Amino acid sequence: MKIVLDRPRCEGHGLCEEAAPQLMHLDDEGELVLDREEVGEADAALAKAAARVCPVAALRVV
Repeated sequence: MKIVLDRPRCEGHGLCEEAAPQLMHLDDEGELVLDREEVGEADAALAKAAARVCPVAALRVV
């Protein structure tokens, strides 16, 4: 599975980081950084949770 970030849509709320800190974080400027774009089955639930909590739908898991 892959996490896809729509960077222009991301507003830096950080809810995704709270849901999946192992997979992503906000940098010092509030920009989302995907630490891992490719995720295995073990982290699929975290990736989907991060996408689900994004208030602007900037993340997708495909």
